[in-house]
Amino acid sequence: MHSVLNRSLGNKLTTKFGDKLEFAKSLVSKPKTVGAIAPTSARTAAKMTSLIRPDSGLPVLELGPGTGVITKAILDRGVNPENIYSIEYSASFIPGLKRRYPGINFIHGDAFNIAEIAKQLGIERFDCVISALPLLNFPISQRIRLVVAALKLVDQGQSMIQFSYGPNSPVPERSKNFEVGHLGTVLRNIPPARIWTYTSSNQGKSGLS
Repeated sequence: MHSVLNRSLGNKLTTKFGDKLEFAKSLVSKPKTVGAIAPTSARTAAKMTSLIRPDSGLPVLELGPGTGVITKAILDRGVNPENIYSIEYSASFIPGLKRRYPGINFIHGDAFNIAEIAKQLGIERFDCVISALPLLNFPISQRIRLVVAALKLVDQGQSMIQFSYGPNSPVPERSKNFEVGHLGTVLRNIPPARIWTYTSSNQGKSGLS
C-alpha cells in the first residue's frame, strides 16, 4: 500500500517539476511567447473560467494553455474534454498537455490566426474565448485584431477573457467594436494578475467591423 502511495506521490511531483521545467525552458528560449515569471495560479484560472456556460453545448476556445493550469480550470467548470479546443504556439508543451488532459483538442498553431483555425475545424461559434497570451509583448494593432477576430467567434453576449500583469487593459477599448470590463484582480498570483473581458458592442448586428 505504501509503495503504491509513494509511486503516486512521486508521479505527481515529477509531473509538477516537469511542468515548471518546461515553463522555465520556454521562458529562456522564447521569452516573447511567455508572459510571466511563473505559471498562472489556480485562483486566476478559476476566475478566468467563471464566465463559461457549461450547459450551452458550445465548445470553449483556449489560447495559450502553457502548462495547462487554465485548461484544468475549464474542465473543472464541467466542460467535456472533446468540447475544448486549445491553441498552443510552443510545440514543446503539446506532448505534456496531451498526456495530462486526454481527449482535449490541443492544436499547435498561432493563436492570432484563430479565424482560419476555426474555419479549418469547421466551428462557427464558441461559448467564449479564454486567453493567457502575453499580449503586452505584441503590437497594439495586433492585439486589437485578435479581440475583434475572437468576438466574431463567440456566442452572442459572451466574451473573450484575458489576464494581464499591467495596470490597464492590454487592449484599449474601441467603442465601435467592443467593450472592456474588469473581472477582477488576483493578488496571490505571481505577479498579481488583472482579468479583463472583451464583449461585442454590436449585439444583435451581423458582426464586428
